[in-house]
Amino acid sequence: MLVSTFSIFNFALAQDWANLRAYAEENKTWSAPKAGEQRVVFMGNSITEGWVKLDPEFFKDKPYIGRGISGQTTPQMLVRFRQDVIELKPAVVVILAGTNDVAGNTGPTTLETIMGNIASMAELARAHQISVVLSSVLPVFDYPWKPGLEPAEKIVELNGMIRRYSETNNLIYLDYFTAMADERKGLRSDLGDDGVHPNLAGYKIMEPLAERAIAEALKKK
Repeated sequence: MLVSTFSIFNFALAQDWANLRAYAEENKTWSAPKAGEQRVVFMGNSITEGWVKLDPEFFKDKPYIGRGISGQTTPQMLVRFRQDVIELKPAVVVILAGTNDVAGNTGPTTLETIMGNIASMAELARAHQISVVLSSVLPVFDYPWKPGLEPAEKIVELNGMIRRYSETNNLIYLDYFTAMADERKGLRSDLGDDGVHPNLAGYKIMEPLAERAIAEALKKK
């Protein structure tokens, strides 16, 4: 009997929907932070995962831990948040999430639900004395794997929700969108090859913005 790749993929998701196995072994190699160590976990999807791979120098010799998983949506990140963030005992978490929800990777959802999941991650972090940086969703004009969704304005609206939540709750809002959007509110062509994922030039724009936000978050400790 022939089993399709899609069926195998769905079976794998059913067994470990949030992909808790992805970093389970690596997490064991991280001991408690040393005195004075200001550990930072970058929580996200393929944009965060690709960041570590495409520009490892940004993470080298810094207490930065990348915990991105390609394709993930906010409910999946919320499930693994305790394992992949809280148990690593960071001083700061930088959350970059939401674009795959807009794309419908784990089914239809609303902006309110996406924001609720992001808020839940922020609340879990704060309950464990972890300072929170909430990142804007990067601009997207169209998703190549699911064209026709017209995500640009949805992302603008979601970013407004993230910004307002950050301001209301005294969190740091990290605005990547403004520096990376073109006139269509999509990703600038010089900053990515597929309209969704940054290239090295894109990450080079993100990095000083992230470091500035991390520094602001550490001041709140």
